[in-house]
Amino acid sequence: MGGKILSVASECVPLIKTGGLADVVGALPAALAPLGWQMRCLLPAYRPLLPHLAGMTEVLREADLFGGPARVMAGQVAGLDLLLLDAPHLYDRAGGPYSDEAGDFADNPQRFAALSWIGARVAREGVAGWKPDVLHGHDWQAGFAPAYLRYHGTGGAASVITIHNIAFQGWADAALIDVLRLPKTAFTPDALEYYGGLASLKAALVTADAITTVSPTYAAEIMRPEFGMGLEGVITARAKDVVGILNGVDAAVWSPALEPIPYSSDTLGEKAKTKTALLKDLKLKVKGPLAILVSRLTAQKGIDLALAALPEFLDAGGGLAVLGTGEPAFELALRALAARYPAQVSVKIGYDETYSHRLFAAGDMVLVPSRFEPCGLTQMYGLAYGTLPVVAAVGGLADTVIHASPAALSAGVATGVVFHPVDALGFAGALRHALRLYHDAPIWAKMQQQAMASDLGWGRSALQYAGLYQRLIT
Repeated sequence: MGGKILSVASECVPLIKTGGLADVVGALPAALAPLGWQMRCLLPAYRPLLPHLAGMTEVLREADLFGGPARVMAGQVAGLDLLLLDAPHLYDRAGGPYSDEAGDFADNPQRFAALSWIGARVAREGVAGWKPDVLHGHDWQAGFAPAYLRYHGTGGAASVITIHNIAFQGWADAALIDVLRLPKTAFTPDALEYYGGLASLKAALVTADAITTVSPTYAAEIMRPEFGMGLEGVITARAKDVVGILNGVDAAVWSPALEPIPYSSDTLGEKAKTKTALLKDLKLKVKGPLAILVSRLTAQKGIDLALAALPEFLDAGGGLAVLGTGEPAFELALRALAARYPAQVSVKIGYDETYSHRLFAAGDMVLVPSRFEPCGLTQMYGLAYGTLPVVAAVGGLADTVIHASPAALSAGVATGVVFHPVDALGFAGALRHALRLYHDAPIWAKMQQQAMASDLGWGRSALQYAGLYQRLIT
């Protein structure tokens, strides 16, 4: 058992990150290695990554990659076996991976078609004596890679696409079909055409040999209109090829034992010291539980539900520490909440990895009222830190948190609070339930211990990916 996998992605921890996709891409190679699978990651050489090229070796060259020359550089960076796609006309620019202050880059279809094109070429031909058995693409940014294998030849390589968030689909105008090196004969509803245009994610869903999502519940949800975002019919048609595999948490990064005041499930008093220190630094006076909200501030994440439900929680003595960035209206509303409750609410707009760790170490509960959540890592970090999740019953949240029902409490297996329906009324009820549990110290401590005992690592998931790869090869 074992083989070679080419992972094609737009982000990878610790090199470039905007969300959970990067954590998964960065963690999979080490998780698969003990099982005999060698994974190389193909990433764009964005401007911040250019210094790494000096220590790498050129293994492939493309004279005209969607408007300019390109080369692929191979080497080891931060413990990862990397292929960096050096195409300055596409990636050497200010801003993030997908946008700058003016908004999304207009040439994103070409930028990530280029990544997909090179991924397919490496899978088909190999580089420097290394040829993958499977191309594993991640999200819309790698969506055209399986299509390029299907329409330009596979070279014997199989393909799998992982949907991290079906809401992002890689839309492109139909007029770009020639530019994107796709066959016009495939511009049909059962192939590449998508509401009159192109979408790289749909292209992957109809051409990849297998489809994965990042939780079993999300795999079932996206076959329904309320979660499928227009692609539910495509997913349903491929149902036998769809599998949900939960993400894991890297315990070498996310562990309460590694924090400035280390603690474990047996030393939760040390966690209380972190809470006391944080409240002092934030100049907050909180008598009850401290809830944390570490999130993108968007409607998908249920921030409007939180804003509606939190005043009752705060009036009952709770506290809130927010870290995130997103829609300006939500940022303003959270700042207004902090102004209304200056001794109980702290809001930091932006993202700060160190501060995020501190919040998980100090918090009593973490709030994740998402309307949909493919997997979610936030609630997993909460479990690992004994910061009990209060989550909506969707996607990976439902798969990872055991609701504190009477039966689960009696059995000693509860790890958080799960609510449904996903609306402000449901979330307010969940916060009331969480408050009651918090004020029963023995029950709360038992839940914390059970949460921290959860199996959150990559071992089980790596076995599932390895089994999928093996089936594709054989």
